Amino acid sequence: MGKITGFMEFDRHDRGYRPVEERVRHYREFVVPLSEKDTKIQAARCMDCGIPYCHNGCPVNNQIPDWNDLVYRDNWQEAARNLHSTNNFPEITGRVCPAPCEASCTLNIDDKPVTIKTIECAIADKAFSEGWIVPDVAERRTGKKVAVVGSGPAGLAAAQQLARAGHEVHVYEKNAYPGGLLRYGIPDFKMEKYIVERRVKQMEAEGVAFHCNVHVGKTVSTQELEARYDAVLLAGGSEQPFDFFAKSPGRDLDGIHFAMDFLPQQNRRVSGEPLGNGKEISAEGKHVVVIGGGDTGSDCIGTSFRQGAKSVTQLEIMPMPPEKENKALSWPHWPLKLRVSSSQAEGAHVEYSISTTGFGGKNGQVEKLLYTRVDGALKPVPGSEGEMLADLVLFAMGFSGPVESDVVKDLGLAVVPRGRFKGLDANDRDYRIKARPKVFAAGDIRRGQSLVVWAIREGRQAAHAIDRYLMGRSDLPR
Repeated sequence: MGKITGFMEFDRHDRGYRPVEERVRHYREFVVPLSEKDTKIQAARCMDCGIPYCHNGCPVNNQIPDWNDLVYRDNWQEAARNLHSTNNFPEITGRVCPAPCEASCTLNIDDKPVTIKTIECAIADKAFSEGWIVPDVAERRTGKKVAVVGSGPAGLAAAQQLARAGHEVHVYEKNAYPGGLLRYGIPDFKMEKYIVERRVKQMEAEGVAFHCNVHVGKTVSTQELEARYDAVLLAGGSEQPFDFFAKSPGRDLDGIHFAMDFLPQQNRRVSGEPLGNGKEISAEGKHVVVIGGGDTGSDCIGTSFRQGAKSVTQLEIMPMPPEKENKALSWPHWPLKLRVSSSQAEGAHVEYSISTTGFGGKNGQVEKLLYTRVDGALKPVPGSEGEMLADLVLFAMGFSGPVESDVVKDLGLAVVPRGRFKGLDANDRDYRIKARPKVFAAGDIRRGQSLVVWAIREGRQAAHAIDRYLMGRSDLPR
């Protein structure tokens, strides 16, 4: 498990960032990787802790102590094999996962967890640079055909697993390129899109067929897929945004948009794609207000600065979290504490305990946001009302569930808040919809808005369930 005394000999040292004034001028990744030598030293800090609580924190069950030990001993290729045995896309999670494994690390009791995410990314990147990542083509074909609807992390993980089991896999994507959230939601400065494209090429070589610009539930019916394939997996994600201000004054003014109308446009600009039919949204020269304090809000901040915003303010209705958690209460679980994202550190002003009450403007264009302060119970504080400049307002308050106008409507499925279907098989391990035995669901469309790493887990487990359904048994890992 690394060097037995490593955690006592070496301090935690993580990746750094390019200077703010440099990185806001482009959309490329700006994380500065550790050298190979420094990565090995960080891997040496993985202690022989007896119970590896990092396993508890990792949704895909990465064997973290094992590949830390392999890196420390300079056996990078075996580390890459081990890492890929549980995670189809570690180069992605090594970039965008919030690393709940590090929160669970035993060394986090002292606020100095092993740099698990950094080591994971280093292993995956080295595996690509050394040519160790090659197509894993099934030796035998089963003759079974599977349709996967949606090419986000859940759909991609399931498709790759099923293809490697020997099934004929067809992935249907409504956008111009595969990747789903990975391509159209996550900004390029957090993850450049060649990362997704090279995995798609690997999967194509493994036999996966991608059908882009095909909107299942609209341009092709789900019933057609049920008739054509032996199994269908729904992995379309949770895309219906919350709008808590639908009845607020000024909600109909121009310049008020959902984050997922704003972010994909910039990703399409970077990749040279047409922006689509919607109105072009730009933060250039504007006072931007982002409502919502999560990762999506942070992505809006970084994108706005790169577009040339005059100012960016982020509003969060919840109170400011403590700078340090109470380890006795939180560890090894994910703690509530103050975190400053790389985008917030680029110059955003963050306001806590503040609630939007409406919007104001002239000639149909938003110019200001109206607000009130709230107390710990989220009730308005009398006399705390105010307003702030707002030429562009972005809603980043999360997602209520799947869009209900395509496959959900097509199949007559009922959904509950946060996306989970009514009528899922009572045995949660089956990932199947009771009323339609050939139809399965995985990822955010099944469990509600969550992390990329959870989507990968869901995709892998759904693939296991589908393989077992088709063949009576499965050798695929869950």
